[in-house]
Amino acid sequence: MTLVDAEISLDELVQRYLDHLTVEKGSAANTVSSYRRDLGRYSQFLAERGLRTLPAVSEADVRDFLVSLRKGDPESGVAALADSSVARTLVATRGLHKFAAAEGIVVEDVAHAVRPPKAPRRLPKALSVDEVLVILEAAGAADHPRALRDRAMLELLYSCGARISEVTALDVDDIDTEHRAVVLRGKGGKERIVPVGRPAIAALEAYLVRGRPSLSKRGEPALFLNVRGGRLSRQSAWQVLVDAAGRAGIDKEVSPHTLRHSFATHLLDGGADVRVVQELLGHSSVTTTQVYTLVTVNTMREVYATAHPRAR
Repeated sequence: MTLVDAEISLDELVQRYLDHLTVEKGSAANTVSSYRRDLGRYSQFLAERGLRTLPAVSEADVRDFLVSLRKGDPESGVAALADSSVARTLVATRGLHKFAAAEGIVVEDVAHAVRPPKAPRRLPKALSVDEVLVILEAAGAADHPRALRDRAMLELLYSCGARISEVTALDVDDIDTEHRAVVLRGKGGKERIVPVGRPAIAALEAYLVRGRPSLSKRGEPALFLNVRGGRLSRQSAWQVLVDAAGRAGIDKEVSPHTLRHSFATHLLDGGADVRVVQELLGHSSVTTTQVYTLVTVNTMREVYATAHPRAR
Protein backbone atom coordinates (compact mmCIF):
# COMPACT_ATOMS: atom_id res chain seq x y z
CA MET A 1 0.00 0.00 0.00
CA THR A 2 1.32 3.43 -0.90
CA LEU A 3 0.97 6.01 1.83
CA VAL A 4 0.38 9.70 1.29
CA ASP A 5 3.39 11.72 2.51
CA ALA A 6 4.69 8.63 4.32
CA GLU A 7 8.11 10.24 4.65
CA ILE A 8 6.86 13.51 6.11
CA SER A 9 9.01 14.46 9.08
CA LEU A 10 7.55 14.23 12.54
CA ASP A 11 8.00 17.96 13.16
CA GLU A 12 6.20 18.82 9.93
CA LEU A 13 3.39 16.40 10.75
CA VAL A 14 2.97 17.91 14.21
CA GLN A 15 2.69 21.39 12.68
CA ARG A 16 0.14 20.15 10.15
CA TYR A 17 -1.90 18.63 12.98
CA LEU A 18 -1.77 21.83 15.03
CA ASP A 19 -2.89 23.81 11.97
CA HIS A 20 -5.76 21.35 11.60
CA LEU A 21 -6.81 21.94 15.21
CA THR A 22 -6.63 25.71 14.79
CA VAL A 23 -8.27 26.14 11.38
CA GLU A 24 -10.65 23.22 11.01
CA LYS A 25 -11.48 22.33 14.60
CA GLY A 26 -11.46 25.88 15.95
CA SER A 27 -9.56 24.81 19.06
CA ALA A 28 -8.72 27.49 21.60
CA ALA A 29 -5.26 29.04 21.47
CA ASN A 30 -4.47 27.71 24.95
CA THR A 31 -5.38 24.18 23.83
CA VAL A 32 -3.18 24.38 20.74
CA SER A 33 -0.33 25.76 22.85
CA SER A 34 -0.62 22.84 25.29
CA TYR A 35 -0.70 20.33 22.41
CA ARG A 36 2.38 21.94 20.90
CA ARG A 37 4.28 21.53 24.16
CA ASP A 38 3.10 17.94 24.70
CA LEU A 39 3.85 16.85 21.13
CA GLY A 40 7.26 18.50 21.31
CA ARG A 41 8.00 16.20 24.24
CA TYR A 42 6.76 13.23 22.19
CA SER A 43 8.88 14.20 19.17
CA GLN A 44 11.97 14.48 21.34
CA PHE A 45 11.33 11.04 22.87
CA LEU A 46 10.97 9.45 19.43
CA ALA A 47 14.02 11.27 18.04
CA GLU A 48 16.12 9.84 20.86
CA ARG A 49 15.06 6.42 19.56
CA GLY A 50 16.05 7.32 16.02
CA LEU A 51 12.41 7.59 14.90
CA ARG A 52 11.90 10.57 12.59
CA THR A 53 8.58 9.68 10.89
CA LEU A 54 5.31 8.42 12.34
CA PRO A 55 4.99 5.26 10.20
CA ALA A 56 8.10 3.96 11.97
CA VAL A 57 6.45 4.24 15.39
CA SER A 58 4.94 1.16 17.05
CA GLU A 59 2.40 0.75 19.83
CA ALA A 60 5.28 -0.26 22.09
CA ASP A 61 6.95 3.10 21.44
CA VAL A 62 3.81 4.94 22.49
CA ARG A 63 3.54 2.84 25.66
CA ASP A 64 7.20 3.41 26.45
CA PHE A 65 6.64 7.15 26.04
CA LEU A 66 3.82 6.93 28.58
CA VAL A 67 6.11 5.11 31.01
CA SER A 68 8.85 7.73 30.54
CA LEU A 69 6.43 10.51 31.40
CA ARG A 70 5.42 8.82 34.63
CA LYS A 71 8.97 7.95 35.67
CA GLY A 72 10.83 11.10 34.63
CA ASP A 73 14.63 11.13 34.41
CA PRO A 74 16.30 12.08 37.70
CA GLU A 75 19.78 12.04 36.12
CA SER A 76 18.89 14.77 33.65
CA GLY A 77 16.65 16.64 36.07
CA VAL A 78 13.39 15.81 34.27
CA ALA A 79 10.65 15.40 36.86
CA ALA A 80 7.95 12.75 36.59
CA LEU A 81 4.58 14.09 35.49
CA ALA A 82 1.42 13.73 37.54
CA ASP A 83 -1.12 11.25 36.22
CA SER A 84 -3.38 14.10 35.09
CA SER A 85 -0.55 15.64 33.05
CA VAL A 86 0.36 12.26 31.58
CA ALA A 87 -3.26 11.76 30.56
CA ARG A 88 -3.37 15.17 28.89
CA THR A 89 -0.13 14.51 27.01
CA LEU A 90 -1.42 11.16 25.82
CA VAL A 91 -4.59 12.79 24.51
CA ALA A 92 -2.43 15.01 22.30
CA THR A 93 -0.34 12.01 21.21
CA ARG A 94 -3.34 9.89 20.31
CA GLY A 95 -4.85 12.85 18.47
CA LEU A 96 -1.73 13.10 16.32
CA HIS A 97 -1.83 9.39 15.44
CA LYS A 98 -5.54 9.51 14.68
CA PHE A 99 -5.01 12.51 12.41
CA ALA A 100 -2.14 10.76 10.61
CA ALA A 101 -4.31 7.68 10.00
CA ALA A 102 -7.19 9.80 8.67
CA GLU A 103 -4.78 11.61 6.32
CA GLY A 104 -3.35 8.34 5.02
CA ILE A 105 0.10 9.03 6.42
CA VAL A 106 0.05 5.79 8.44
CA VAL A 107 -1.75 2.52 7.76
CA GLU A 108 -2.73 1.93 11.37
CA ASP A 109 -3.37 4.11 14.39
CA VAL A 110 -0.95 2.39 16.78
CA ALA A 111 -1.82 4.72 19.67
CA HIS A 112 -5.51 3.86 19.62
CA ALA A 113 -5.27 1.06 22.20
CA VAL A 114 -3.01 2.96 24.61
CA ARG A 115 -4.99 4.20 27.58
CA PRO A 116 -4.01 7.02 29.93
CA PRO A 117 -3.63 6.38 33.67
CA LYS A 118 -6.76 6.91 35.68
CA ALA A 119 -6.15 10.03 37.70
CA PRO A 120 -7.32 9.95 41.32
CA ARG A 121 -10.47 11.95 41.89
CA ARG A 122 -9.65 15.07 43.80
CA LEU A 123 -12.36 17.28 45.23
CA PRO A 124 -12.17 20.98 44.37
CA LYS A 125 -10.82 23.19 47.14
CA ALA A 126 -13.35 25.86 47.96
CA LEU A 127 -12.93 28.89 50.17
CA SER A 128 -15.48 29.79 52.80
CA VAL A 129 -17.76 32.74 52.13
CA ASP A 130 -15.90 34.78 54.75
CA GLU A 131 -12.55 33.99 53.13
CA VAL A 132 -13.82 35.14 49.73
CA LEU A 133 -15.14 38.36 51.23
CA VAL A 134 -11.85 39.30 52.89
CA ILE A 135 -10.01 38.68 49.60
CA LEU A 136 -12.44 40.94 47.75
CA GLU A 137 -12.02 43.64 50.40
CA ALA A 138 -8.24 43.36 50.19
CA ALA A 139 -8.31 43.72 46.40
CA GLY A 140 -10.17 47.04 46.54
CA ALA A 141 -8.73 48.50 49.71
CA ALA A 142 -7.46 51.60 47.86
CA ASP A 143 -9.35 54.03 45.64
CA HIS A 144 -7.14 54.24 42.56
CA PRO A 145 -7.63 52.83 39.00
CA ARG A 146 -5.77 49.55 39.50
CA ALA A 147 -7.46 48.81 42.82
CA LEU A 148 -10.87 49.57 41.31
CA ARG A 149 -10.03 47.24 38.40
CA ASP A 150 -8.83 44.48 40.68
CA ARG A 151 -11.90 44.63 42.90
CA ALA A 152 -14.26 44.64 39.90
CA MET A 153 -12.48 41.71 38.26
CA LEU A 154 -12.42 39.51 41.35
CA GLU A 155 -16.02 40.40 42.22
CA LEU A 156 -16.99 39.33 38.70
CA LEU A 157 -15.01 36.08 38.88
CA TYR A 158 -16.78 35.06 42.06
CA SER A 159 -20.18 36.48 41.16
CA CYS A 160 -20.57 34.42 37.98
CA GLY A 161 -18.12 31.55 38.43
CA ALA A 162 -16.24 32.50 35.28
CA ARG A 163 -12.96 31.05 34.12
CA ILE A 164 -10.08 33.53 34.24
CA SER A 165 -9.70 33.29 30.44
CA GLU A 166 -13.38 34.20 30.03
CA VAL A 167 -13.06 37.31 32.19
CA THR A 168 -9.85 38.60 30.60
CA ALA A 169 -11.46 38.10 27.16
CA LEU A 170 -14.40 40.36 28.03
CA ASP A 171 -14.97 43.61 26.19
CA VAL A 172 -16.84 46.56 27.70
CA ASP A 173 -19.86 45.77 25.50
CA ASP A 174 -20.15 42.29 27.03
CA ILE A 175 -21.33 43.76 30.32
CA ASP A 176 -24.95 44.87 30.77
CA THR A 177 -25.01 46.73 34.06
CA GLU A 178 -28.67 47.70 33.68
CA HIS A 179 -29.88 44.09 33.47
CA ARG A 180 -26.99 42.80 35.61
CA ALA A 181 -25.72 40.23 33.13
CA VAL A 182 -22.52 39.33 31.29
CA VAL A 183 -21.85 37.43 28.07
CA LEU A 184 -19.14 34.82 28.65
CA ARG A 185 -17.41 32.89 25.88
CA GLY A 186 -16.33 29.50 27.10
CA LYS A 187 -14.55 26.49 25.66
CA GLY A 188 -15.14 25.99 21.96
CA GLY A 189 -16.39 29.57 21.64
CA LYS A 190 -19.73 28.72 23.26
CA GLU A 191 -21.51 31.78 24.59
CA ARG A 192 -23.65 31.93 27.71
CA ILE A 193 -25.37 34.80 29.49
CA VAL A 194 -24.80 34.75 33.23
CA PRO A 195 -26.42 36.96 35.87
CA VAL A 196 -24.16 39.20 37.93
CA GLY A 197 -24.75 40.08 41.57
CA ARG A 198 -25.30 43.63 42.78
CA PRO A 199 -21.94 43.96 44.60
CA ALA A 200 -20.12 42.97 41.40
CA ILE A 201 -22.16 45.42 39.34
CA ALA A 202 -21.40 48.20 41.84
CA ALA A 203 -17.67 47.39 41.63
CA LEU A 204 -17.83 47.29 37.82
CA GLU A 205 -19.60 50.65 37.64
CA ALA A 206 -17.02 52.21 39.97
CA TYR A 207 -14.21 50.85 37.79
CA LEU A 208 -15.85 51.95 34.53
CA VAL A 209 -16.44 55.49 35.84
CA ARG A 210 -13.40 56.17 38.02
CA GLY A 211 -10.82 53.57 37.04
CA ARG A 212 -10.87 52.45 33.44
CA PRO A 213 -10.74 55.94 31.84
CA SER A 214 -7.36 56.51 33.53
CA LEU A 215 -5.99 53.21 32.19
CA SER A 216 -7.41 53.52 28.66
CA LYS A 217 -4.86 54.97 26.23
CA ARG A 218 -5.59 53.65 22.76
CA GLY A 219 -9.25 52.81 22.31
CA GLU A 220 -8.82 49.22 23.51
CA PRO A 221 -12.26 47.51 23.76
CA ALA A 222 -11.14 45.15 26.56
CA LEU A 223 -13.01 45.52 29.83
CA PHE A 224 -10.00 44.97 32.07
CA LEU A 225 -6.88 46.94 31.09
CA ASN A 226 -3.26 46.80 32.16
CA VAL A 227 -1.20 49.88 33.01
CA ARG A 228 -0.20 50.27 29.34
CA GLY A 229 -3.82 50.43 28.21
CA GLY A 230 -3.89 46.95 26.66
CA ARG A 231 -5.92 43.90 27.60
CA LEU A 232 -5.00 42.43 30.98
CA SER A 233 -3.37 39.01 30.55
CA ARG A 234 -4.44 35.82 32.30
CA GLN A 235 -1.13 35.71 34.15
CA SER A 236 -1.51 39.27 35.44
CA ALA A 237 -5.11 38.62 36.48
CA TRP A 238 -3.96 35.49 38.35
CA GLN A 239 -1.35 37.56 40.18
CA VAL A 240 -3.99 40.10 41.21
CA LEU A 241 -5.85 37.34 43.05
CA VAL A 242 -2.70 35.88 44.63
CA ASP A 243 -1.65 39.33 45.88
CA ALA A 244 -5.11 40.05 47.28
CA ALA A 245 -5.20 36.71 49.08
CA GLY A 246 -1.78 37.46 50.58
CA ARG A 247 -2.90 40.86 51.84
CA ALA A 248 -6.03 39.24 53.28
CA GLY A 249 -3.93 36.78 55.26
CA ILE A 250 -5.24 33.69 53.45
CA ASP A 251 -2.51 31.08 53.70
CA LYS A 252 -4.25 28.54 51.44
CA GLU A 253 -3.23 28.06 47.83
CA VAL A 254 -5.57 30.31 45.88
CA SER A 255 -6.09 30.49 42.11
CA PRO A 256 -8.79 31.92 39.85
CA HIS A 257 -10.26 28.43 39.66
CA THR A 258 -10.55 28.49 43.45
CA LEU A 259 -13.11 31.28 43.10
CA ARG A 260 -14.93 29.25 40.45
CA HIS A 261 -14.99 26.22 42.76
CA SER A 262 -16.19 28.42 45.62
CA PHE A 263 -18.94 29.92 43.44
CA ALA A 264 -20.31 26.46 42.60
CA THR A 265 -19.99 25.08 46.12
CA HIS A 266 -21.67 28.09 47.72
CA LEU A 267 -24.55 27.92 45.26
CA LEU A 268 -25.15 24.24 45.98
CA ASP A 269 -24.83 24.86 49.72
CA GLY A 270 -27.55 27.47 49.28
CA GLY A 271 -29.88 24.95 47.63
CA ALA A 272 -29.28 25.66 43.93
CA ASP A 273 -30.19 22.90 41.48
CA VAL A 274 -27.11 21.17 40.05
CA ARG A 275 -28.40 21.65 36.48
CA VAL A 276 -28.68 25.40 36.98
CA VAL A 277 -25.11 25.46 38.31
CA GLN A 278 -24.09 23.42 35.24
CA GLU A 279 -25.47 26.10 32.93
CA LEU A 280 -23.87 28.91 34.92
CA LEU A 281 -20.46 27.22 34.81
CA GLY A 282 -20.76 26.42 31.11
CA HIS A 283 -20.25 22.67 31.59
CA SER A 284 -21.40 20.57 28.65
CA SER A 285 -22.28 17.67 30.96
CA VAL A 286 -23.92 17.70 34.38
CA THR A 287 -21.52 14.92 35.37
CA THR A 288 -18.71 17.48 35.43
CA THR A 289 -20.69 19.68 37.81
CA GLN A 290 -21.67 16.86 40.14
CA VAL A 291 -18.15 16.75 41.59
CA TYR A 292 -19.17 19.86 43.56
CA THR A 293 -22.05 17.98 45.18
CA LEU A 294 -19.43 15.73 46.81
CA VAL A 295 -17.98 18.81 48.48
CA THR A 296 -21.32 19.76 49.99
CA VAL A 297 -22.02 16.17 51.07
CA ASN A 298 -18.67 16.13 52.89
CA THR A 299 -19.60 19.39 54.61
CA MET A 300 -22.93 17.93 55.70
CA ARG A 301 -21.16 14.87 57.08
CA GLU A 302 -18.83 17.04 59.15
CA VAL A 303 -21.74 19.05 60.57
CA TYR A 304 -23.65 15.86 61.31
CA ALA A 305 -20.66 14.26 63.01
CA THR A 306 -20.12 17.22 65.32
CA ALA A 307 -23.74 18.20 65.97
CA HIS A 308 -25.87 15.05 66.10
CA PRO A 309 -26.02 13.43 69.56
CA ARG A 310 -25.95 9.90 68.11
CA ALA A 311 -23.56 10.48 65.21
CA ARG A 312 -20.73 8.55 66.89
